[in-house]
Amino acid sequence: MLVYPSGVDVSSSVLCFLSTRLRQRRRAIGSHWRRLSPGRQALLALAHLRVGHTYAQLAAGFGIGTTTAYRYVTEAVDLLADLAPTLADAIRTASTKAFVILDGTLLPIDRIAADRPFYSGKHKKHGMNVQVLTDPFGQLLWASPTLPGAVHDIRAAREHGIVDALAEAGVKCWADKAYRGAGGTVRTPCWGRWDTLSAGQKAVNRSHAKIRALIEQAMATLKTWRLLRKLRC
Repeated sequence: MLVYPSGVDVSSSVLCFLSTRLRQRRRAIGSHWRRLSPGRQALLALAHLRVGHTYAQLAAGFGIGTTTAYRYVTEAVDLLADLAPTLADAIRTASTKAFVILDGTLLPIDRIAADRPFYSGKHKKHGMNVQVLTDPFGQLLWASPTLPGAVHDIRAAREHGIVDALAEAGVKCWADKAYRGAGGTVRTPCWGRWDTLSAGQKAVNRSHAKIRALIEQAMATLKTWRLLRKLRC
């Protein structure tokens, strides 16, 4: 396999942050020697997440075995996952905002033998459903664990407890028509064909769409990590 120098569009502060976490973990578990330093391991993990390189490609580039590359990436991802906010944390933050925006996205995956639960009829592809909450400026507050792509957005929101949590905290939420009937504090556009809506309903829907469109910034932020554009699983 050919190896060549390349770059990763991630800031040095992110690399330093992850390196520090990995160094602390090694100290905690008493790991005295590794094939890669904490800095190199952090770079390996970030290259996998940001660029989506396979373990074989990373192993060749860093001069380690494929299994070692897998272990190093998994260790780094587990550390980052432990730092992720819970839904309760996100709701506490959301309670200080005027409102939040809720939407779902599909993370495409490889087709597998038992693929029916993972096929999204809306997107016409196989994937995993992820629910996203943002603040009024489109900044990511929380991303849910994944569910099979066949799960509808409103069902996913209920299974994760998002609707009940928002209602209990009294946080207003803007969402699209996929969440129609969610109840609580979730606000959706007026239902019906455009030519059957009144002038007032059309104005409400236009205003609603302008607010809800801000969540696309958070979706774009997620998809800059190219691994999420096509999961090999």
